[in-house]
Amino acid sequence: MFPSEVHVSHSMRSLLKNRKYRVTFNSNFNAVINACSVANNRNMEDGAWLGPEMIGAYSLLHEMGVASSVEVWNGQRLVGGFYGVVRKRCFFGESMFSLEPNASKLALIVFAQKMMDEGGLLIDCQVESEHLASMGARFIDYKTYMDLLNTD
Repeated sequence: MFPSEVHVSHSMRSLLKNRKYRVTFNSNFNAVINACSVANNRNMEDGAWLGPEMIGAYSLLHEMGVASSVEVWNGQRLVGGFYGVVRKRCFFGESMFSLEPNASKLALIVFAQKMMDEGGLLIDCQVESEHLASMGARFIDYKTYMDLLNTD
């Protein structure tokens, strides 16, 4: 997903304007990764990758400034967000969660706007889905992908 190509639907424009939610960056990484684990039942499945060891590893990466989170708040309640790894001007999304309608979409839209403002090149969603495609994500070939990763 290229930050400048993120599609913002009419309903999401309205949600952005009404300011029901507040979006923050890196204000509570641990809460986001734990919510992703619980919301997606990824810590309960045999062989799941988002167990305590992986949460610890990503938390360490966050402390080192390599992993980041986006949080969506309804008042004081964390209702959505995602986390991932940052390399140069690219972001590699790992997992997201949403406890209220459109909270994760809002996180992605606000994050894409921030990336655009800061010269970000790419949000790697890692999987293709209709949902992400409807928001502007698209497949790129390997060479293009590697060229973007190697851009200074």
